[in-house]
Amino acid sequence: MKRLMMAVLSVAVLWTTARTWAADEPLTDVQQIVDKANVVAYYQGDDGKALVEMKITDKDGQVRERRFVILRKDQADGGDQKYFVYFQRPADVRRMTYMVHKHAAIDKDDDRWLYLPSLDLIKRIAAGDKRTSFVGSHFLYEDVSGRSLAEDTHELVETTEQHYVVKNTPKKPDTVEFGYFTVVIDRKTFVPMKMEFYDKNDTLYRVIESKKVEKIQDFYTVTESVVRDLKSGGKTEMRFTDVQYNLGLDDSLFSERYLRRPPREAMR
Repeated sequence: MKRLMMAVLSVAVLWTTARTWAADEPLTDVQQIVDKANVVAYYQGDDGKALVEMKITDKDGQVRERRFVILRKDQADGGDQKYFVYFQRPADVRRMTYMVHKHAAIDKDDDRWLYLPSLDLIKRIAAGDKRTSFVGSHFLYEDVSGRSLAEDTHELVETTEQHYVVKNTPKKPDTVEFGYFTVVIDRKTFVPMKMEFYDKNDTLYRVIESKKVEKIQDFYTVTESVVRDLKSGGKTEMRFTDVQYNLGLDDSLFSERYLRRPPREAMR
């Protein structure tokens, strides 16, 4: 009986070890890797809300700050999404709102609106403007809602004990200012930890880093990030607090009629 118990125990240990080893085996399918990373970066939960504090520092060390609430609702993981951003301060951007209806299909441009309260003007943001500065920061409009995976070809260039490194090259290079960008993805959490953008002369000019990652409601969440413009010497830092998921946000909140009068969910 003792020998039988030892044999059973040995099999159990070997089986558990094999399962752990298999779980640690790296993926080799680059599409699977980028799909998982995209969900972690932009699709955690069915919807989400966060308070964001932004600190913009120029090359001379001058600092400007922004504070806003961001709401998100997904149609499906990796699919269409809706975003609503309401600015709380400072005074020059207070009550400004930004809304995105993001389309996953490569043949359909995202719909983007910006409400400027000082002019009482709702402005449509053209598809070509999505890679311009987001409210004067070093983040771009496209950084906020994410770039469609279908717009780039993906190549797994390195796998280490902790990370995957993926090179992404635009399918339509004439529509963007970069030649390609690389993403360092955590193998355990699939959180994108670092993005490096290279211009068309193969020179690194822009870096985005995830500085702090927390587990909130069982979702790995970037709560501090920074983007550095290596050409200008400036940087923008973002800090996310009061992060909440699966709030059951109503689809009607993400409509044009709320741009002038934001819903309570955006202001609380």
